Amino acid sequence: MGEASSNRIIDALPEDDRAALLGFCTRRNMAVSEEFVAPDEAIRQVHFVLDGIISAVGEMSDGRSVEVFMVGFEGAAGAEAAVIPARAATRLTCQVEGSCLSVDAARLRELTRERPALREALLHFQAGLQHELERSAACHGLHRADQKLAKWLLRCHDRVARDVLPLTQEYLASMLGSQRTTVNEGAQALVDRGAIRYARGRITVVDRTALEAAACECYRAGVGSDLPDDRT
Repeated sequence: MGEASSNRIIDALPEDDRAALLGFCTRRNMAVSEEFVAPDEAIRQVHFVLDGIISAVGEMSDGRSVEVFMVGFEGAAGAEAAVIPARAATRLTCQVEGSCLSVDAARLRELTRERPALREALLHFQAGLQHELERSAACHGLHRADQKLAKWLLRCHDRVARDVLPLTQEYLASMLGSQRTTVNEGAQALVDRGAIRYARGRITVVDRTALEAAACECYRAGVGSDLPDDRT
């Protein structure tokens, strides 16, 4: 493989570490709803996202689900298996189509033992993710539907190079762990603020500044919250 990747973790590595990692990576396209690992399965691959989004979805025995976190070009899905063997606590699926670099988890663990910079980069990402998860419980319990929806849309917008997001009410309800009526009320509040347009299963970010003003404080505390609006 070439040395360029457009994944933030990989691109920040020293040149020799980057080349060593890329030598074991396979580039693959990701399709919406494609599954990478199911809950309680051994994580056999780590996926460094180039474009698109992978979601970690928590599932309950009664069929309800909620997105626990999302990973875009700032990170790696399944990174918890990069240092020690691990099983998935959530279902990893593609939320927005794109591509990623996949590497065998066992091979990656060997590389992290040999290359401290790679190990540190992955642990840094995991630490940031843990910080986000710790805030999420309070966010889900204390913030309004429109605030949480605005935060979630901003995180999606940060990770894709377009303003139009193909998201149905059913999908949003599943990702946010809310009823469709709650999601609809939250979306309408954002429409009324002029932040988004919503029609036919597509959300268009019309005014990002208004969307940021509508989001709860947790948006800026999340992993990748410093991602640029424009990836050019």
